[in-house]
Amino acid sequence: MTETFPAYLISKTDDGQIAERRKLSTDDLMEGDVTVKVEYSALNYKDGLALTGKAPVVRRFPLVPGIDFAGEVIESANDRFNAGDKVVLNGFGVGEVHSGGFAGVARVKGDWLVPLPGTFSSRQAMAIGTAGYTAMLCVMALESHGLTPGAGDILVTGAAGGVGSVAVSLLARSGYRVVASTGRPEEQEYLTGLGAAEIVDRHEFSGKAKPLSRERWAAAVDVAGGNTLANVLSQVNYGGAVSACGLADSMELPASVAPFILRGVALLGVDSVMAPLDKREQAWRRLEKELDLDMLERMTVEIGFDELPQAGEQILAGKIRGRTVVKIPG
Repeated sequence: MTETFPAYLISKTDDGQIAERRKLSTDDLMEGDVTVKVEYSALNYKDGLALTGKAPVVRRFPLVPGIDFAGEVIESANDRFNAGDKVVLNGFGVGEVHSGGFAGVARVKGDWLVPLPGTFSSRQAMAIGTAGYTAMLCVMALESHGLTPGAGDILVTGAAGGVGSVAVSLLARSGYRVVASTGRPEEQEYLTGLGAAEIVDRHEFSGKAKPLSRERWAAAVDVAGGNTLANVLSQVNYGGAVSACGLADSMELPASVAPFILRGVALLGVDSVMAPLDKREQAWRRLEKELDLDMLERMTVEIGFDELPQAGEQILAGKIRGRTVVKIPG
C-alpha cells in the first residue's frame, strides 16, 4: 500500500536549486533494504547549506535533505534489523546523494544504520546527531594519540555550535580543562555552564598564522579550518594534537610545516560521514555512558518542520547555538 508523508524536496532550477515542502509517497523513496518511520531529525551546518543552496552539498536531484535521522523500522530485508527496531543514521551521503531525514519516511541501506542505544529516545539521539557523534570521534582521536586530563588546556573552536557544545561537555565531564573559543561573547554563561573553564575570542585566531607561536594548548578540537586551524596548530604544545572535523572558517589551511617537524604536533583528521560501523558503534556506546543527558537537554532547542528553511539560514549566519532537533510530522 502506498503511504504519503510530508517532506522537503530540493530540486534543480535554472537559477540553482530550491527547497520546497512537498507531499511524497513511498513510491518516491530511493533504493535500500530498510524502510524507517522518521521520528526526529536534526539541523546541522551542512543541512543549512543544502536548504539554502549556498554550497553544492546536494549532488543529486531531486533529493530530500537531512543528514541525520532517528526512528523506527517499518520494513527490513536486512538481517540486522526487524520491524519495530529503533535506529539512528548519521552521514553515508544521506542528505547529499541519497534522500535523508527531512521526511516522514526514509529508505536506506541497513549497513548505514546503528541500533539506537536503549538509553536514548529518538529525540535525544537527534539532539546528539552528527554533531555530537562527531565530537565523540574527535575525543576518541585525541585519546588514541595519548591525551590525558593532566596534559594541559584543551581548546575547542566554534564552541557554541553543535560539535563544539558537545565536545566542551564531554571533555569537561572527563576531567579536562577546556578553553572555549567563540565569536559570541554573549554565550559565555552558556559555555561555562557546559563546563568550559575559560572563554577566548575567536578573533585571536583569525589573522595570518605565524609558523610557530607560544605554546598554549595540549590539544584542540577544531571545526573551522582556515586561519583558525593554522593559528591553533602553531600554538599546540610539543607532542600535542588537533582533531580537525570542519571547515566553518575555510577549506584552506594556510599553515607552516613547523608545528609538525619542530614540535611533533599531530593533525588528526576526523571523518564522520564514512566512518566504519565498528567506530560508529563505539562512539555511540561512549556517548551512552559519558554524555550528561541533562546537559544535552540544556543545549537543545526543538523546532517545527515548517521552521526548517528559516533555521537553515540562521545556522549559516552563526545565530544558532548548541543543537537543534526537528520533530518530523506523521
